[in-house]
Order: sequence, then C-alpha cells, then structure tokens
Amino acid sequence: MLIRDNYPELMKDLLAAGCRELVFADNLSHAMRARYVPAPGDKDMTILTSRRTTLELVMRRYAARQPGIRFETGALVRGLLTGREDGTLRVTGVTVEQNGARRDWPADIVIDAAGKNSQAIDWLNEAGAGIPEENERAGILYFTRHYRLRDGVTEPERGKVPGAGDLGFIKYGVFPADNGCFSITLAVPEIEIEIRKAVVRPEIFDGICAQLPGIARWTSPETSQSVSRVFGMGELISRWRHLVVKDEPRVLGFFPIGDSVIRTNPLYGRGCSFAAIAAEALRDALDLPEAAARAVYYHKRLAVDLRQYYDDMVKQDLSAIKRARNAIDPDYKPGLKARLIKSFAEDAITPALRGDVELLRTFMRAFHMVDRPNLWLRDPRNIAKILFTWARGKKRNAAYYPPKLGPDRGEMLTSLGLSPTADAERLKAA
Repeated sequence: MLIRDNYPELMKDLLAAGCRELVFADNLSHAMRARYVPAPGDKDMTILTSRRTTLELVMRRYAARQPGIRFETGALVRGLLTGREDGTLRVTGVTVEQNGARRDWPADIVIDAAGKNSQAIDWLNEAGAGIPEENERAGILYFTRHYRLRDGVTEPERGKVPGAGDLGFIKYGVFPADNGCFSITLAVPEIEIEIRKAVVRPEIFDGICAQLPGIARWTSPETSQSVSRVFGMGELISRWRHLVVKDEPRVLGFFPIGDSVIRTNPLYGRGCSFAAIAAEALRDALDLPEAAARAVYYHKRLAVDLRQYYDDMVKQDLSAIKRARNAIDPDYKPGLKARLIKSFAEDAITPALRGDVELLRTFMRAFHMVDRPNLWLRDPRNIAKILFTWARGKKRNAAYYPPKLGPDRGEMLTSLGLSPTADAERLKAA
C-alpha cells in the first residue's frame, strides 16, 4: 500500500521487472471463489512478491534517480562519531574505510539500515548510551531453497491443499517470485534436532517437499528444477530496542530502521512492512526542527504503529515453542484447557474461515496489517459465526476442514531414515 500510494513510479518499475501482485481472491478456495463478491478494501490485501535480488535492484535504481542521493560503494562503516548535547549522546557522523584508508564523514543525522547484524547500537552503548532492549527467541530455524520453473511450464494451480501450512514439527511455505522463479522455506523448531541436522542436505530437503502435497506439485522434476543449495538461517530472535525511555532520548541524530531497531520472526513476513512503516514515520519526524523532538516522535510512532503486531507475534512464537516441545514428548498428555484451545482453533476458527468469505476478509485485514491484530476476534458478529461453526460439530463442518497437509512426525522422520525417538530421548536426558 505504501509503495502503491506514495511511489507509483517505483511500483511501475517493480511490475515491469516481473514483480507480482498476489491479490485477496488468489487465496480463496474454489468453493469460496464461486460466491466471492469483491469489496472496496480487498485491493489493500495484496502481496507484492519477487526474489529479494529483484526487489533490491529495482529499488536501488529508483533511489539512484532521485535528486540529492549518492551511493558510495565499497565504503565500510567502522564506527560512529559522537559528542554530547546538553548531556545526551549525539551522533555526528561515521568513520568509513574505503580503498584501504579511513576517514570521518560528518553528518547531521545517521540512519542505520544495516539490518540484524548492525553493530551501531553496540557502539553507542559502549559510548554510554544505555539503550535497553527486550528480546525473545523465535524458537525455529529457517531452511530455504530456490527453484525455477522449466521452460514452457506454468505455475501449479492453487488447489485444495494450501501452499503453506504447519505440521507442528515443521512449517512450510512456497513463495512465488518473478520470472518463473520461486522458493520453498521449511521452518523447523529448534528442539527438532534430528530434522535440523539433516534438512540442509538437498536430498532430505527434497524428500520432505515430496511428502507435502501443497509443495510437491511445485518441486516435482517435471515442473521445476532447483537452482541453489539449501540455505539455513538461525539465531532468529524477536527484538525491540528502546532508544527513548520515559520520553528521554538515549541518543540524538541517530535513527535505526528495520531490523536494526525492531526484529521479528520472518515466519510472519512482516520485516519489509515494518521497515517501510518506520521509514514513513522517520520522514515525518524529520519535519520537526528539534533533535530531541524528532527522536521522541519517531519512536512513539513505532510504538503506536507496530507494537501490537510485535507483541502478537512474540506471543504466537512462545506458544509454538511450547507445542513443539510437547510434540516430541511421548509422556505429554494435554489438559482440558489445552484440548479446548486446540479444538477452538481446529474445529471452530479454521472451518469458519474456510466457509465464510466475509469472516476470512476480516481475518486477512489483520494479517496484512491493515487492521490491528486480533481486532477481528473482538467483533461480536465474528465470534458468533465462529461459535456457531463450533457448535455445528465436525460432521456438519466436514466440507470446511482443510485436507491433510502431510504425514505425521513419526512417518516423516522414518521415511527420511531419521530416528523419531532420538529427540525425545535427548529431552529426557536433559
């Protein structure tokens, strides 16, 4: 929405390069499509998708055309220049290494868009900034492989089995990209050590994909070919850094953006959206004349616009970590509360969403960050629909249950030549 409404030329460039729009109707089941009537807000629930390289190349070229912007390639930031302003630490520039020599670049403001591996906050804390952060482990590891459709082959039609799902011991998703390319991501709980160790092997990765109906039709040899090894990504930590505490900035003239200030589990696909929202907030903050006012405004906007989503994702991660641990524990017996929560999710919410377009629309507005998270569950009309579906029972809701997403944990590990009990034995020994 931000690109579409504020940067139409960039949007045109992205689409011309092969980036694609996946619209709300693309995610409807066949039955729901038959009775789907477009609503005005549906266009706001669109995913812009491509390979990361395509997105970044097009955006870089767009930025380079703008007046007043110069790229300095091969310049490595080795530190921050700092001073004090009325007792508060102020960033006054950066130290850069380029062509083997170091020099200082003075600056009115410094924006840190270096991502999750940025060292800038550490440098500031070493200088006495005292920037606190809160963090939680996401509890999973990511494994991704890239593919390209074979010549003359079109993408598989979106069928009854979704291209993304959660089996508890593994989460999966297919991500259509540009120009016949796509990727598959398998997210494995940290506690699933047997799968974690094996999934980096291409034959194991492909073996898992072949047993997931929503993915198998994409990765079959007749449809596509792999064009990369299996890439792993670990140390997934949700993090919120507080550069303003009790309305007092810890540093002036410095604005971290994206993963440099707020980091979330990539499972939810919101990193780019968080960074884009922060960029718009920073643009507005820089209209203010005072350095302290800019800092306070910027970080208050982040809290107002993003904090609810952050908290919701952390809560879901903690719940998933608990479920993953229970899944490998042969002695685990869910209590009444756990059984009710599971039934509400699987026998009420899921079939209700798959049977009611309007209910799905309100749910997806929260997913797309158009509405606040869980706002749809506070609407009495939506609650009534969900409870009615629950009360109807499994037999009458049979048509609205999703098909089986894949084998259970024991079947999957055994088929891959892995031990389905090794992690449980390891857990007991610990």
